[in-house]
Amino acid sequence: METVWVAVPLIILALLILPSIRVIGPDQVGLVIKRFGFKKLREGEVIAFHGEAGYQADLLLPGWRFKLWIVYRVSKHPMVQIPAGQIGVVIAQVGKPLDPGAKSGIYRKEFGDFRDLRAFVALGGQKGVQRPVLPPGTVAPIHPVGFLVITKDRVYGVPISPELQAQKRLGPETWGLKPEDLMVTVIEPVRRRLPSGEIEQVDVVGIVETFEGPPLDPGDIAGRLGGFSDIEELEARGADDLELVNAVLNSKNVLHNNYQDYQAFLDHGGRIGIQHDPLLYGAYNLNPFLVRVTQVPMLVVEQGEVAVIKSYVGLEPRDVSGGEFRFGTLVRPGHRGIWREPLRTGKYAINPYCYDHEIVPTYILTLNWALQTSEAHKLDRHLSQIVAKSREGFVFKIDLQVQIHIPDVQAPRVISAVGTMENLVDEVLQAAVGNHFRDKLQSMPAIMFIENRQRVQEEALEHISRQLRVYNVDTRGVFIQDVILPEQLVEVLTQREIANQQIQTFRKQQEAETVRIETERQRGTADQQAELARSTVGIQIAKNQAAARIAQAEGEATYLEQVGTAKAAEVRAVGLARAEAYAKQVEALGADYTALVNAITALAGGQQPFVPEVLVTGAEGRGAMDALMGTLTGLLRKDGWPTLGSRTRRTSGAEEPLGPTGDPGAPEVPPG
Repeated sequence: METVWVAVPLIILALLILPSIRVIGPDQVGLVIKRFGFKKLREGEVIAFHGEAGYQADLLLPGWRFKLWIVYRVSKHPMVQIPAGQIGVVIAQVGKPLDPGAKSGIYRKEFGDFRDLRAFVALGGQKGVQRPVLPPGTVAPIHPVGFLVITKDRVYGVPISPELQAQKRLGPETWGLKPEDLMVTVIEPVRRRLPSGEIEQVDVVGIVETFEGPPLDPGDIAGRLGGFSDIEELEARGADDLELVNAVLNSKNVLHNNYQDYQAFLDHGGRIGIQHDPLLYGAYNLNPFLVRVTQVPMLVVEQGEVAVIKSYVGLEPRDVSGGEFRFGTLVRPGHRGIWREPLRTGKYAINPYCYDHEIVPTYILTLNWALQTSEAHKLDRHLSQIVAKSREGFVFKIDLQVQIHIPDVQAPRVISAVGTMENLVDEVLQAAVGNHFRDKLQSMPAIMFIENRQRVQEEALEHISRQLRVYNVDTRGVFIQDVILPEQLVEVLTQREIANQQIQTFRKQQEAETVRIETERQRGTADQQAELARSTVGIQIAKNQAAARIAQAEGEATYLEQVGTAKAAEVRAVGLARAEAYAKQVEALGADYTALVNAITALAGGQQPFVPEVLVTGAEGRGAMDALMGTLTGLLRKDGWPTLGSRTRRTSGAEEPLGPTGDPGAPEVPPG
């Protein structure tokens, strides 16, 4: 009997104690549910903080735990674990209602990572989405009834809402989220494949849009912490444009840890909507209920370019372009409008919803009016060959190249005047260039245009320079690359050119022959140089000899002249004497006998034998004198002697005239 009394309490104790011992696993928590109690929960409450029946606020942590099973029921739940690369969004099912218009509950540092449900409720935690998210790697014993934790792959907790309880499966889609929304937001360069097959790396920034906070001020399209009051302060201190640019581009994301601390964002005056400051490279734990990020290319300004900024946010526009500028307004950085200070080479994290930009090349920009376009900028992709007619109606196609330059300091003025670089090329340049060449060609004959191509090019340069100077653009050159002529004109010009070339060929051939002749002459002259030298010396010697002979002859002439004069005087005297004697003989003897006497005298003084070899007898009826004269005359002619009127003698091989008496130098006596 005693044994029974001892066994019964032991059995009862075993039945009470053993079922009340709970073993909670290392990755589990125990949710305690009180079966009954003396107090009841107030309406709308689901968790008992003061011993009421129902879900208890305190969890059973891993290990051996004791809860009397008759009073408490314990259910085991997995501990919240956030995998790497994912985040956990916390939704409170207990607490105060949200403020009017609020989409998330106020967060306090004391809430920690939501492990202490009592502190959360006591410090004014609110129901609904909580602003912080659980980062990757979190392992926390979070109350499964007090909070729901949504991850990419599962939902932790026990829903108490009838709508949620009616769902067969809970997941991110239940709350309108996508699985990728519950991943860590990563901003990194984007790699994309070009049509050529190459991989291009594009720098990007994250543009942030927030879904909770006070509305933006009227007229604003994006929120910036503190507005632009810092720009006003810098202008009041006399800051230059570069300081203002740096202030505008300087991010204030450090004040709220890059939107990860959404409560700090709101505490510093964050507004709902597009945010001015983008996110840079990095990984961010952002609440998808409150923040959405869109990645856009970063503004990259290459060498030889500037970026003209068109601001849609900032202070009121205040024109600083000056009175002489009549193409819109320019403003200082931080004001709405076109900044007068462009951005130079670099990479800039600019929100394209707040700022637009126009890349302006500052290098020498070459534009082609041709079938092919420039590969460097593509600005001439809409340009084509210039088609024009000559005065006679010939249709020309002209390939043209124009080089322009925009100084970096003038780039904002250019964009303010024309809007975009495409407008500058397609609207301004297209009209200036095309119309000029069409008008010029139409006023000229086709041949004149071809022959005066250089002059037409120079006139085009002057005309285009004058047109672009109005827009602060410099013209560096205008070049006619090619002129495509009509076939009829090409045929005529070809024939003309062939004829001209033939003329030139003939002229060249003539010149070649002339050169060949001259070459041969020079070669002959060179070959005869020695003979020419000898002949030149011979000529000189001959000249010298001639001069000597002339001098000798002149001397002899002088001598002979003197001798001749003397002899002439002697001969004259002798002749006069003889003439007088002959006259006396004629008077005394008669003319016939005088001639006979003189003949005998001459024979006596000569070499002819005195006794004749032939006997001469007188003829019948003639006298002896006639016979003698005939005989003498025959002898004289037989020996070749001259007549009495022309007698000579030989002395030392030379003949010397003789007078009638046989004396040299004696005057001749005429016959009879």
